Amino acid sequence: MDSDNDCGTGYDAFQRTCPSHAVLEMLASKWVYLVVCALRRGRMRNGELARRLEGITPKMLTQTLRILERDGLVRREIFPVIPPRVEYELTDLGQNLAGLLTQIRSWSEEHVPDIKEARARAAANQEEGLQAQA
Repeated sequence: MDSDNDCGTGYDAFQRTCPSHAVLEMLASKWVYLVVCALRRGRMRNGELARRLEGITPKMLTQTLRILERDGLVRREIFPVIPPRVEYELTDLGQNLAGLLTQIRSWSEEHVPDIKEARARAAANQEEGLQAQA
């Protein structure tokens, strides 16, 4: 591993073959991010999550929940009733991650005006450049 690895774990996410790289890749999914943040409030059923996560398809929600369960971030509990009831909740590891993701979400919500302004400036600069070329 290279000298940029200062985390003390022996892992280096900058190395493509490092397991931490795969973890970051999983976390980069917006649906993983949003499901974890939604579950921070407590247990939820599949339908509740689907309503909370505007735009997620049933297939993507199922895939995301399976990934999170596989990686130890979400616990699934099946209740033996008719029809079967399934609830999802964050594990301790998932709660730990949710705290970090909530900070990122808060930052993004707080800085939407700054980002929109920067994008408008970039679009105006691009338009000026195109006009200068014409």
